Amino acid sequence: MSKITILELVSVCVIGYLLGSISFGVLVGNYCGVDPLKKGSKNPGATNVTRLMGPKAGKVVFALDFFKGFMAAGWPMIPALNTGSPMSLAILGLTAAVIGHSYSIFLHFQGGKAVATAMGGLMVLMPWAALIGFVVWYAAFRFSKYVSLSSILFAVSLPISAFIFYRTSEQLLFVTSLALFIIVRHHENIIRLIQGKENHFKKKKLT
Repeated sequence: MSKITILELVSVCVIGYLLGSISFGVLVGNYCGVDPLKKGSKNPGATNVTRLMGPKAGKVVFALDFFKGFMAAGWPMIPALNTGSPMSLAILGLTAAVIGHSYSIFLHFQGGKAVATAMGGLMVLMPWAALIGFVVWYAAFRFSKYVSLSSILFAVSLPISAFIFYRTSEQLLFVTSLALFIIVRHHENIIRLIQGKENHFKKKKLT
């Protein structure tokens, strides 16, 4: 296996960060005449977009955020585009995209919580972990109607699934770090859940 070159390292990280920094929540909000950074939870993710602009807008944002994670992790896996270590490069690409989504250079380093972006990238890197995580998320949401709790449980499931299906130290370290990052990004939600003040998910349509 060849070593990662400086050009590959910089390219993967810069492209991943810039992809992640594209805030589709804000772009869709601008199209709909609503700024998700100023209304609702003031988060540009799919959940707040759904609450503010309806389910169609929310699904579009989720799909696009998912896709940018998929792309950030996917293109470094193409053999013709790197000299070796595709998994390492893909992990770096997704890491950069998650950071970009959460701390976007286009939003003065504001951003979302990167769950959809993480899901998209993990479909490339560790599809079984991604699929199990999605099932956990969906089941928790159907039962509780808390998006935050569902996202936290999704994160918790990742290291467990990775240990069962993959077990390489690189992948385990990555998903454990990713899970901790997602949980920390939800720290305010965790406090509200403990206090019983977290809002259940309710869709709102513009009138």
